[in-house]
Amino acid sequence: MARNPATPEQQSVRVLKVGERVRHILSELLARGEAHDDVLSATTISVTEVRMSPDLRNAKAYVKPLLGEEETVVLKALRTNTAFFQREVAKRLGLKFAPKLSFRADESFDEASRIEQLLNDPKVARDLNDESGDAN
Repeated sequence: MARNPATPEQQSVRVLKVGERVRHILSELLARGEAHDDVLSATTISVTEVRMSPDLRNAKAYVKPLLGEEETVVLKALRTNTAFFQREVAKRLGLKFAPKLSFRADESFDEASRIEQLLNDPKVARDLNDESGDAN
């Protein structure tokens, strides 16, 4: 009997689930220091998100070194050890194809700080107060 193709909603749920599993695997590998890299062992790295391609063959891992560590050095170390991470993810994930990993800096924290700074600007606060006063 022919198998019904997955609906876009079901497919996207699968992509999200696999991305989350990859994120957990990478986080575990980094937390345990299994990469055998001095930079990665000495740094606490947060894997904030993994975005999978729809065919599950590519994964973009967004990372952020904690405690203000040098982001470019950490990214270089991660990229140097990409083959190790891909091999471990493939072994633990159990998919037909191992996703090709790429590591990127997570800019969302910087963007959130920028927005917070804008909202705290006196001019913006004055405009926000004016709007709330007009509503009464």
